[in-house]
Amino acid sequence: MKPLSLAHQTMFSDLIQRCLDAEFDETFPENGSFARVKGANGQLFWYYKGYNRGAENAGSKRFSKYVGPVADPDVTARVERFQRVKANYRERRSLVTSLTAAGLPSPPAIVGDIVDVLWRAGPFRLHGVLVGTAAFQTYAGLLGVRLPSAPLMTGDVDFAQFHSISVSVNDSIPPVLEALRQVDATFREIPNLVNPRAATGFSNAAGFKVEFLTPNRSKDDFAGEPAPMPALGGASAQPLRYLDFLIHQPVRSVLLHKGGVAVLVPSPERFAVHKLIVSELRRADRDSASKARKDMEQASVMIEALADSPSRLDLGLAYIEARDRGLKWREALEGARRKLSNPSLESELEAAILEAGARDAPH
Repeated sequence: MKPLSLAHQTMFSDLIQRCLDAEFDETFPENGSFARVKGANGQLFWYYKGYNRGAENAGSKRFSKYVGPVADPDVTARVERFQRVKANYRERRSLVTSLTAAGLPSPPAIVGDIVDVLWRAGPFRLHGVLVGTAAFQTYAGLLGVRLPSAPLMTGDVDFAQFHSISVSVNDSIPPVLEALRQVDATFREIPNLVNPRAATGFSNAAGFKVEFLTPNRSKDDFAGEPAPMPALGGASAQPLRYLDFLIHQPVRSVLLHKGGVAVLVPSPERFAVHKLIVSELRRADRDSASKARKDMEQASVMIEALADSPSRLDLGLAYIEARDRGLKWREALEGARRKLSNPSLESELEAAILEAGARDAPH
């Protein structure tokens, strides 16, 4: 696995920080600009000239919005602040271009646009976590390696949040469906099969899906019951086993789309171990065979990258934590280890486990 240069690793870290520092004003998005316009009485006024997003605006992308008189110091101060934010955005776009030219993955446009519009809505501020292949695409910069392209393709975007957090934050993002329709007006709710009044997913006319997940908190008899999520703008979430392990203590990264999209993703070591588990569980379902192969590919890539990095110990510790959670966890992990794509990966994983076990052993 080819490493990134130190310069590009530093660039990626800088981009994460710049994205976190960015302040966005949805009234005046960065894709537009302010202009002075002289009124009939000769007075100067500020107007914002922007571009609508979303398929429903295809015939009227350009628009102009009155802001206020140039002579108003508060209005002009806001315009000046916008110029600083936009300059930062241009710098971030330049960093994204350099990083993708260096071989780091960028998402398909619809994936990037969806994560971007939801980022602006605020799920990451409320401790939502981007999971699945969209999250996998952000690990190259974090780990300082070039990831193979095969496991990077995706036809959906998945977000996860602990139910306890959704209930306790006393805040919510705007309606999810409204945000998604800024990207594609054909997005619709997907009624949950167990409770059709609850929507845990959304789909557009092309079949692209956005789904919301949460760790399962109930007995198996209620495993399919959607969980109401007060912080998710009207969306419910599909409860899943093993998800609590995945999204515990997430890390910050950035999706290389436009000026960069700041995201919370599972830690790389938890992502790798979780993929081992779900790849084995999916093998029992004939309809999920292709997903199981993709899970194993992603697990293999992550293990290879982690085993040859300072995070090797973290990989071993995450594996031990999962293994010690119970018999089903242990059986899934041991079954998956025997199916790793490269036999040497099992040796590297075993070495990481032994190193972690030795560190935690009583002295």
